[in-house]
Amino acid sequence: MTTSEASVARPSNDIESTAYRYRSDFPILAQRSADGRPLIYLDHAATSQKPRQVLDALEHYYSCDNANVHRGAHQLSARATEDFEAARSTAASFIGAASAREIVFTRNASEAINLVARSWGDANLKEGDEVLLTVMEHHSNLVPWQLLAQRTGCRLRHVGLTDDGRLDLEDFRSKLSDRTRLVSLVHVSNTLGCCNPLGDVIPAAHQVGALVLVDACQSLAHQPINVSDLDADFLVGSSHKLCGPTGMGFLWAREALLEAMPPFLGGGEMIQDVFLESSSWADLPHKFEAGTPAIGEAVGMGAALRYLQDIGLKDIQSWEAELTRHLFARLEAIDGVRILGPTPDQQPERGALATFLVDGVHANDIAALMDASGICIRSGHHCCQPLHRLYGVTASARASLSFITTIDEIDCFSEELASTVDFLKAHT
Repeated sequence: MTTSEASVARPSNDIESTAYRYRSDFPILAQRSADGRPLIYLDHAATSQKPRQVLDALEHYYSCDNANVHRGAHQLSARATEDFEAARSTAASFIGAASAREIVFTRNASEAINLVARSWGDANLKEGDEVLLTVMEHHSNLVPWQLLAQRTGCRLRHVGLTDDGRLDLEDFRSKLSDRTRLVSLVHVSNTLGCCNPLGDVIPAAHQVGALVLVDACQSLAHQPINVSDLDADFLVGSSHKLCGPTGMGFLWAREALLEAMPPFLGGGEMIQDVFLESSSWADLPHKFEAGTPAIGEAVGMGAALRYLQDIGLKDIQSWEAELTRHLFARLEAIDGVRILGPTPDQQPERGALATFLVDGVHANDIAALMDASGICIRSGHHCCQPLHRLYGVTASARASLSFITTIDEIDCFSEELASTVDFLKAHT
């Protein structure tokens, strides 16, 4: 054991044994790097790996039930429709929605946000109205509102950060006004890792008559979320960050809001009756689901959500919190490493990731050398260019964890990072 290892208290054996117990469900983790070392995947915030249960669900659909949904009277269509709508019910249960009618399937969370901007936003916002965002938002929660502002003349405002990289509640309250029509913010930042105080934000927004959209992509797979308890108005999620397939996501919204919103896209599936000059719309949620959907991907997402439910989101959150504390302790022991966002001591509920900078070393160089050792981390601006400009940098490196991450992987990563930093500093 190295000196740095000895100085860091190891988490309980329960955490380690839990990770190893579930790792066997993920076949991709069995592969090795070119030099024979085990693959270490620390990029779960970008996309999660998929358990065998999800892969089996996809294979079963395409092997046994492949057919279009809702339209056919034959047995394949009936089975496909049953599994497709079961996935919707599972998603509703996963977030505590009042009804499966409140779950709209989309290609991803970005499309879900665009749906709200194009449908609710175009119908309700005008010049002089304001949409309140934050400087930490993913581009998916910035660009749709910028386009909306160009179309409608509404104004975008942005809440700043505290010195330790959390949402500045004082700044939020100062920018909230009777002109605010929507507050749209991330639940857990994909870069800072901070968990935004929705319990303070949502009631304050409602008090001035504003609606609230929550981007829950970085929280849904890591902690229990109940939309009824949150009292939000919109919430978006993405399958590929939930151990599910890519190309699949969802929008949750209150049923009354969805009923009042016009369709986003037109075509088959989303209609009731079509005439040459006019059409009427299908019932919720199909009004917003034009064309043939991603059926296999929905079935796969349903399997992923059931998988996470079986493990238990509270247990996942607890395990990952301990892993995150260990990750921070290891990174803080490396000279020249600066971590963005609050520490686990400052915010125990923060996300299971660490975004960091190294003095005098570019993040892409770090990631490339780590990859040569079989360790997958993220580098770049993480689709948060305005946030990086705020910190005066063009890129950062990020290690993000999951319940299948082991202590040994974190230790191996930190040792390799320390060696990589020393090498780059010596040769730069």
